[in-house]
Amino acid sequence: MNNKIYPSYFSWATLGLYLLFFIIPGLMGFYYSFTDWNMYSSDIQFIGFDNFSSLFSADEKYMKFIVNTLNFTISTVILKTVLGLAFAIAFNEGIRMKGFHRVMIFMPSIVPMLVVGLIFKSVLNPATGLLNESLRAIGLDVLTQKWLVDVNWAFKSIIAVDTWKGVGYIMIILLAGLQSISKTYYEAAQIDGANSWQKFKYVTVPLLMPALVVTTVLNLLHGLKVFEVVYVLTNGGPGYATDVLYTTIFKEFSQGRYGVGTALSTVLFLFMTIVGYFVIRLMAKEEEISA
Repeated sequence: MNNKIYPSYFSWATLGLYLLFFIIPGLMGFYYSFTDWNMYSSDIQFIGFDNFSSLFSADEKYMKFIVNTLNFTISTVILKTVLGLAFAIAFNEGIRMKGFHRVMIFMPSIVPMLVVGLIFKSVLNPATGLLNESLRAIGLDVLTQKWLVDVNWAFKSIIAVDTWKGVGYIMIILLAGLQSISKTYYEAAQIDGANSWQKFKYVTVPLLMPALVVTTVLNLLHGLKVFEVVYVLTNGGPGYATDVLYTTIFKEFSQGRYGVGTALSTVLFLFMTIVGYFVIRLMAKEEEISA
């Protein structure tokens, strides 16, 4: 059977749409990040790096929002990977009703984040929420907290909710990776006298590295552009304690400070590109070494 080579103009329409809706708006946004574009004036002046210098100024709160974003990203990447891998290993073994357990863990990941946020906003209500009411009912009043309005607990609560929702998706990817590993590797390790930890370290992790690369990159990108769960649960509060880059971008555009908003978007895009690139390179190198 001969392979057909299709004319290059078949891809022109797709490339044209990509150029129109992605490349051109991206370049325009990059340009506007160097201007004082705002809703209060029809004149747009080029101001160089003023927007970017204000983002990293000690007098502004933007650095706090960047740190919050990084804290959220690192925390959720670690939690989802560890928990997802633990669930994947557990449900890959011959436990009873493992299909049911897989479905129960995976189901939250298909629920829209807006719905999850509204549910947990009610559950974590300090006065009438299900969590505090349950703790009071069993005599554990000392454990009740103002989950979403206490500076010490609000950000932790957001991380917990996001982890609860996303861990099932990570589990499914890692479970597929585990099921692709031939049992002969474990049999050979068993013959060599390897214990459970050594099998995990020298067989499971190296052969699971391609799946771990995928889940790590997905978690990183999700964490860096997190918005819905923060916006619904706390809207960045109390004060600015839980504001992240995307909620800040949203607020800047809402206040008509388009130049600053596009500058923040540019910083986030560059950061996501750099982090994603180096994470893929690093984990691909680890995969080659393990192989």
